[in-house]
Amino acid sequence: MSSGPATSCTFSIARAVTEKYGLTQDAKTARIPERVLCGSEDLQRGVLQALFTADGHVSGTTQKGVSVRLTSISYPLLVDVQRMLLNFGIASRIYQDRHAARRAQLPDGHGGMAEYECQPDHDLTVARENLVAFVREIGFLSTAKQNRLLQLVSTYSRKPYRETFLARFKSLEPKGEEGVFDLKEPLTHSFVSNGFIAHNCGEQPLLPNEACNLGSLNVSKFARRGEDGDWSIDWDEMERVVRLAVRFLDDVIEMNPYPLPEIDATVKSNRRIGLGLMGWADLLFTMGIPYDSPGAIDLADRLMAFVKEKSHDQSAKLAEERGPFPNWSLSIYANDRPLRNSTVTTIAPTGTISMIAGCSSGIEPIFALAFEHRVRQPDGERVLTFVNETFERIAKERGFYSDALMREIAKRGSLDGIPGVPEDAARIFKTSHEINHEWHVRHQAAFQRYTDNGVSKTINLPNSASEEDVARAYLLAWELGCLGITVFRDGCKGEQVLNVGIGTKENVPSAAPAVIRPRPRSLNGTTYRTDTPIGTAWITVTETAQKEPFEVFVQVGKGGSDTMAVAEALGRLISLVLRLPSPFTAQRRLEEVISQLSRIGGGQPTGFGPAKILSLPDALARTLAEHIGQVKPLAEPPVARGDGRKQIGDLCKECGQATFIYEEGCKKCLSCGFNEC
Repeated sequence: MSSGPATSCTFSIARAVTEKYGLTQDAKTARIPERVLCGSEDLQRGVLQALFTADGHVSGTTQKGVSVRLTSISYPLLVDVQRMLLNFGIASRIYQDRHAARRAQLPDGHGGMAEYECQPDHDLTVARENLVAFVREIGFLSTAKQNRLLQLVSTYSRKPYRETFLARFKSLEPKGEEGVFDLKEPLTHSFVSNGFIAHNCGEQPLLPNEACNLGSLNVSKFARRGEDGDWSIDWDEMERVVRLAVRFLDDVIEMNPYPLPEIDATVKSNRRIGLGLMGWADLLFTMGIPYDSPGAIDLADRLMAFVKEKSHDQSAKLAEERGPFPNWSLSIYANDRPLRNSTVTTIAPTGTISMIAGCSSGIEPIFALAFEHRVRQPDGERVLTFVNETFERIAKERGFYSDALMREIAKRGSLDGIPGVPEDAARIFKTSHEINHEWHVRHQAAFQRYTDNGVSKTINLPNSASEEDVARAYLLAWELGCLGITVFRDGCKGEQVLNVGIGTKENVPSAAPAVIRPRPRSLNGTTYRTDTPIGTAWITVTETAQKEPFEVFVQVGKGGSDTMAVAEALGRLISLVLRLPSPFTAQRRLEEVISQLSRIGGGQPTGFGPAKILSLPDALARTLAEHIGQVKPLAEPPVARGDGRKQIGDLCKECGQATFIYEEGCKKCLSCGFNEC
């Protein structure tokens, strides 16, 4: 520390922190470090507070306008700050080269003044109603600056001007191609991109405060068998139902109570309806048409063209009867025949209603020909085997039905490799993972051509699919005019634990005999209750008289369920690790177990912040760490690779069955009907 009017000091701790977060950069080339841009809300707020306190100031008056300004010679730094402010809902403007290069008198750091060469600098300005948000969300660390800002904002007789979130640009010039990435956010199903929240809906784009009434036809009900035994579609009956459905959905707009007046007004101004389909796979089964065939694509094209023609005609007739939707003159239909509804057709997810109707979902192939459904009753739980009704009917008609066949199909999920099934039946009754991705995309494109909005469809790929396969699926969807596409590779999620079929195992020579520590007649233990994504877990850790961990028991769900089986297996394996001979102590072995189980991610985390639990293994690791008093951060486990076999589904958090699938852009359980749509 020097003597005189100017003083300075160095804090090694502060330097270490700034170096850790990449904040020690040259002023001219400074940027907000990636670690901060990807950091927490508190971290970003702290960095903004520090920047504005150090190099920012309050400018103007209530008569001429108040603003908060941040000055820097690094234009990229201000661009990064602008993005961070948007994360807090604060819009700003950057004035480039606000001050030209010049020589100026500045403090010399020793109590005097000296002339320095100054580089051009730029200003980031926060004004209008963004000032109020800045006071609330950020603010200055300096009491003098913060009080001046509060005083000026409080003197406004009216609220500051509203922020329009609009920007003018002088020209639009191509800048080449930019990489595109997919991401998944399991908690809110949304993410922040440059300060804007993206929460997309694939099949139904909507305006603010808008809704769309959705309904779906079960097309399998329109199949008719002629006297010659051939199947066809009753187009007259389909037309009658289409017209009735359009009228019904339009009536719903009038009768539905809306939570806000703004929603009521917007919905009735555009009158969107979305008439879609379900039971498509059942219709193909009935008519003997394989999903992966040109005949199926041709029928899809004809059927959806018919639905569009009749539904639009009925909407036009309703416009003659009741008047067109109020925004018709401002719409793309202004020069055409008036319509009652701005959109008429949508192929939306039908996970729940298709289960109620007893038909296949949307335009998807079936996920499994048979599955088990568990019914909870006061006297216990019953297990029922459900078989696709169309398959069961045809199997009985053709004479290859048997209870043994149905049980085998329930185990495997498909006809693949089952003896005694006619070849043509195996060709027709394929499940989603047996169908090449090209046919999935072509089905979506055929329906999309005649759909006003989007089409909900999952492009299922086998576990063995390569990056090139995924690329081909995306490119084909683009070439055929699909508005969007969802690709799901079987087994790409580590928590998808059950497989169809029996994998081959290599013969491994047995290890030398080892003595496992015998279990004493009695042991003392501690039981912990912890919440997990699949239910409440009861975890018991027993100890020897020397206070060494000896056994671990894990209970989740009911006995006999797959969830309980997995939990019991985890406990047994950890107990075996603790009882096997080892040069490591029992506590050291338990620490290694914690390291392996900790932070294993699942499809539905629970809790927030430090209490966030990612999966059952993660919950188990945290409980064991609590038991041994371990507080250090746990290492990320290596990502386990699948073995390439088909997966039958995730464990359902509601019923514990491995029938939680991803279909039509929606997660749902085939066993109990639980969904996350």
